Amino acid sequence: MPSRLHKNARTTPAVRQEIRKSELSERALAKKHGIARATVRKWKGRDAVAAASHRPHILHTPLTPAQEAIVVYLRHALLRRLDDLLAVTREFLNPAVSRSGLDRCLRRHGVASLKALLPPPAKAPVKPFKAYEPGFLHLDVKSLPAIPGEPRRYRFVAIARKPGAGAVQAEQAAEIARLKRLLAQREEEVAILKMAAAYLAKESR
Repeated sequence: MPSRLHKNARTTPAVRQEIRKSELSERALAKKHGIARATVRKWKGRDAVAAASHRPHILHTPLTPAQEAIVVYLRHALLRRLDDLLAVTREFLNPAVSRSGLDRCLRRHGVASLKALLPPPAKAPVKPFKAYEPGFLHLDVKSLPAIPGEPRRYRFVAIARKPGAGAVQAEQAAEIARLKRLLAQREEEVAILKMAAAYLAKESR
């Protein structure tokens, strides 16, 4: 994994490797690379050329390792928010702990996200279709998707329990009513056409 250089770093891994292997004096190396003698001394005394982590080796936290273990257990057991857990920690474990310190503790132990600790929501079990004896007729009503400008439509489904076969029959009251209205309009149009034809026949005589 390539090392990331600090934006103010005066040396590169190649320069550091050269300093480690060079037989020149600290003064000569510092003058050659334009760095301080302390920098030369630092890289000559190291076994690697990668920059060390700036993260502190000692974490200053008021919680002891045993108290942190209790906090982690309470996080799993109570599943409470950070502020609620802070109140419990201050009351029963350590009154000097801060909110940010408790948050860092939870992050170090991988329990900072309460959502990740909550159990997944239970899914409704898939119920199988109830088994009936052959000859039973199952009736159901299904609503169809709404169409703008049209009345709500429903489909009535009948399923006959027969060995090896299923019969589905659909009937729609709203559709039947619409067809009746269309038929009435067509009959009215036919009547008007008949009247017009009779009038034209009379005029042509």
